[in-house]
Amino acid sequence: MASSNNAAGKWEVVKKGKKNSSAGGGKTSSDKKPGGRKALGESNQPSRPPQVLSETLYDNFEKMGKKQNKEQVPPPAESENKKPSSSKPSKKSHSSSTVPPATQKTLEEAFKTLDVGDLKQQLARSQTLFPENPSVWVKDLAGYLNLNLTAPETEPTLSSYAHDYPYCLSGKELKGVIKGLIGRCSDILPDFFDHCVYTMLREMDRQSGEPLHGYRVCIQAILQDKPRIATQNLPEYLELLRSVQNRPVKCLTIMWALGQAGFYDLSQGLKVWLGIMLPVLGVKALSSYAIAYLERLLLLHANLTKGFGIMGPKEFFPLLDFAFMPKNALTSSLQEQLRRLYPRLKVLAFGAKPESTLHTYLPSFLSRATPHCPEDMKRELLSSMTECLCVDVQSLGVWRQLYTKHLPQSSLLLKHLLKSWNILPPKLRKNLEETVQSFRVTNEEMKDTVESPELQDCNSLCQNLQVKMRGRGFPWSKLLMVLLVFVAGFIAHDIRSRGSFADSTTALYLRNSGVTAVSQQACSKIQVYSKQGFSWLETNTPHYYSECARVLGPLMDQGLEKTKTAAIFISENTTQFILWVKEKTPQAIEWVNTNTPDSVFQVLAYLKELLLSLHQNYILPALVFISELLQRAWRNLQDSCNGEVSVSCLQGHAVSFTNTTWQLLQHTTSAIKTWAQELLTRP
Repeated sequence: MASSNNAAGKWEVVKKGKKNSSAGGGKTSSDKKPGGRKALGESNQPSRPPQVLSETLYDNFEKMGKKQNKEQVPPPAESENKKPSSSKPSKKSHSSSTVPPATQKTLEEAFKTLDVGDLKQQLARSQTLFPENPSVWVKDLAGYLNLNLTAPETEPTLSSYAHDYPYCLSGKELKGVIKGLIGRCSDILPDFFDHCVYTMLREMDRQSGEPLHGYRVCIQAILQDKPRIATQNLPEYLELLRSVQNRPVKCLTIMWALGQAGFYDLSQGLKVWLGIMLPVLGVKALSSYAIAYLERLLLLHANLTKGFGIMGPKEFFPLLDFAFMPKNALTSSLQEQLRRLYPRLKVLAFGAKPESTLHTYLPSFLSRATPHCPEDMKRELLSSMTECLCVDVQSLGVWRQLYTKHLPQSSLLLKHLLKSWNILPPKLRKNLEETVQSFRVTNEEMKDTVESPELQDCNSLCQNLQVKMRGRGFPWSKLLMVLLVFVAGFIAHDIRSRGSFADSTTALYLRNSGVTAVSQQACSKIQVYSKQGFSWLETNTPHYYSECARVLGPLMDQGLEKTKTAAIFISENTTQFILWVKEKTPQAIEWVNTNTPDSVFQVLAYLKELLLSLHQNYILPALVFISELLQRAWRNLQDSCNGEVSVSCLQGHAVSFTNTTWQLLQHTTSAIKTWAQELLTRP
């Protein structure tokens, strides 16, 4: 918005004696000099001294500035109508020009007192005067909002408010006006966004510290519909951010403005964070907001699939170092906060097809897994490398190429694979055979030229892994087969040496143990009942079969047809269901992982510790006590049976226990009966 003062100084270069009148801002200057234009939001409102909007009317519009300045000439009829309007202003314009907008206590009150009707009139007048210049329209909108939203300015990041504050405070009518104008000016919105950001930065240099709510509202309104605008000039904004790095308020303002895009598009938010906030993550004054913004961004977007493809190894590994490396630029609390976000960042980095991308991450994981790295980081690196080997088959080839240059790291990875061999997927176990064999060959070739403890460790670990690969567990089936063959051979030898089965030791043992008698009795009973059963079947089977065929035949035919139809229906729907489950299960697992609060995992960890404590401190001692008690009872039983527990002894104990119980029951019954009689005979 151009003021008369600046316009006169800019345009009037001839005729002596005009300087004083021009500096006074008379109407002659405004009539004759079309370049000396006041913005409409400023012509009817008294300008606060610090906020001279003339300096920002065409700033940052380098693509169209010079041409538009020449074209900003109002129609001739307007200049004639402008004199009476300035000499005889209406009551409304006169009152508005004399009464400045009052400062409100809160921004909510400022939005309530904003005159939307007056804003519509100002915008309509701007569009009438400059119908071919939408840049003036949107600048008038920003200037009017910033002039009338006169509430105290809070801290620049607005972290204590909702993510869409202050735009969420605007009413439905005001949002309609803003959206309507922005929709008509879509071509110049990138320049308008830059104008709002740079104007906010310039206003911060003024000593008055005027609020900037109007520009914030415009920025949020732009990025709500077109979040990609914020990421079009990220390198330029990063350069600007570094140039004002000694001014934290300005830096946070830039980060806030660009970060608004992420609340409406996760991919654009990640681009802003990786392009603007990650490079300054080590700056103490900015790192807190950068991590808080990332946490809010990931919590707001539960579906991380929309952010796939933005983050790669180049962006991921600095985050890994910040999260796990001790004594870096982050404080311990910020590092812990970033570590809680790390699993979701890992999902975003691995992307939608980890089976084809994880091999690109393995070299960086492997180079960091030194024997002296911190334990937390070592566990994470080993776990990530194992995941790479399990998911992406190409990772094994990459590891073979890096093996000779990373012997200490490979030793750690081999040791980890050996420890976790029992829980590794079968596919990885099979794929590791060729890799470990190639390592053995490489070790033999390097043994003559390189002598290092790492090489010896790798060679020993490869041997142990090959032993694991060849071992198939305890051969229970073979053991049972050997036992059966041994028993059969023993019986055959016994029968052959004795001449017949009846004279063999096996038969003698069976007779002495009573097995032969019981077996003969069982066989005789089976023969009797089998004969009875066969005779009954011979008599009744034809009759029952004919009756079943007559009654159940039609029903079985119908049931067979319905079963075929049901089988076809179930097969079709089951196929669709299986496909749906395969598609949705990873998303469900990811949703659960991303939406489950950290407190749930903490509760599970506490519960695990509680169960371990109960197992060690209570259950195991109780089992030991019960075992000792049972052993003591068995010894007492043996002592009571004169050292040998027999059936007759157990029968005697059972009879004694039964008699004792029966006597106790009789005594108790008689006592209760006596007590009841005494109670009834009392006077």
